[in-house]
Amino acid sequence: MAGNSESMTPRAKLAVTAGRAAARVSRAAGRGSGSVIGGKVALRFDPELLARVAQHLDVVLVSATNGKTTTTRLIAEALRASGPVVSNALGANMPAGITSALAGGGDARYGVIEVDEKYLVGVARDTDPKAIALLNLSRDQLDRAAETRMLAEKWREGLSGSKSIVIANADDPLIVWAASSSPNVVWVAAGQEWKDDAWSCPACGGVMQRPGDDWFCGECGFRRPTASWALQGDHVVDPHGSAWPIHLQLPGRANKANAATSAAVAACFGVPPQVALERMYQVQAVAGRYDVVQFQDRDLRLLLAKNPAGWLETFTLIDPPPTPVILSVNARGADGTDTSWLWDVDYTRLAGHPICVIGDRRLDLAVRLEVAGLDFRVCDTLDEAVQMSPPGRIELIANYTAFQDVRRRVGN
Repeated sequence: MAGNSESMTPRAKLAVTAGRAAARVSRAAGRGSGSVIGGKVALRFDPELLARVAQHLDVVLVSATNGKTTTTRLIAEALRASGPVVSNALGANMPAGITSALAGGGDARYGVIEVDEKYLVGVARDTDPKAIALLNLSRDQLDRAAETRMLAEKWREGLSGSKSIVIANADDPLIVWAASSSPNVVWVAAGQEWKDDAWSCPACGGVMQRPGDDWFCGECGFRRPTASWALQGDHVVDPHGSAWPIHLQLPGRANKANAATSAAVAACFGVPPQVALERMYQVQAVAGRYDVVQFQDRDLRLLLAKNPAGWLETFTLIDPPPTPVILSVNARGADGTDTSWLWDVDYTRLAGHPICVIGDRRLDLAVRLEVAGLDFRVCDTLDEAVQMSPPGRIELIANYTAFQDVRRRVGN
């Protein structure tokens, strides 16, 4: 943690120093990067520290249920075309982790920050962002997350009258409703594969009509806004109608949608779409996601899926049968302890793949796959599941803490 010391009060400097010391102790003890504990200690010394370390930066906030870590990384790469960037690239997206990241920004010009959905309004209040990117809202961590409409309402109230440019997904009714209270919104047609959290109108509760890619409420007139940016196939179409090719090393349509939103954000800072998209090509993996690692003479591709919307997108990425698939599900604190969301995932899309199931809640997942009529094996460990697969490529899909377990085991 370094911060922009010239503009800091003595109390803020003491807070940063204390945070750096705590982070250093945490790393030495093998407890991770230390960014969260460092931020917590620093904020204890100076509760206003987040606002202080953000005041010299042009800040972008990125929030969503899915895709915020990747989109944050893509925006950061794009903005580096205009100057130094500080970002919470490791995904510590609550106030302590954000404070720690920004305090280490040195002479950065831009702060590109992923924010947990629950904390978006408070972090926006403290950091006075120039831009806020809103991607999607869907059910996640059912035991402790607010119902999606309540969260959208919190955003709507908190962003009302905001001076920030809000870059929002026109295809998600919850996002549109949340963003519509802002006076300056840039709409992006980024698509919405998962629709099961947006069949009722967030404004009046009526049934949403969805002809084709459009949507509207027949009762109150709430409808999809006209987008000025759009993802069309492998191109981003800008407000002038020019189509710019997307070349990513990250797989899948969802990441093209993330790139489209990122290009719209970069344009708010004067970075042309061609420059922004060319820089995004440099991103190969994000916090281990999409990495292919060598493990026990196999090529193991690591894919993260935390909720039904994420699993739906991930199924579109995997190689066709008979590529083996390993599924790993935990239900620890960071995942949410309620696994009933498994019943919202269409696992029949895995038909034809040899499937192994691991993780703390492998038996919950086994029951779900049994009902889906799929063939699978339950394994106690990653090693056992890999050994059951033939040499070559294996697709591994895991939820949050299960993904971290796998990364530690394979040394990623």
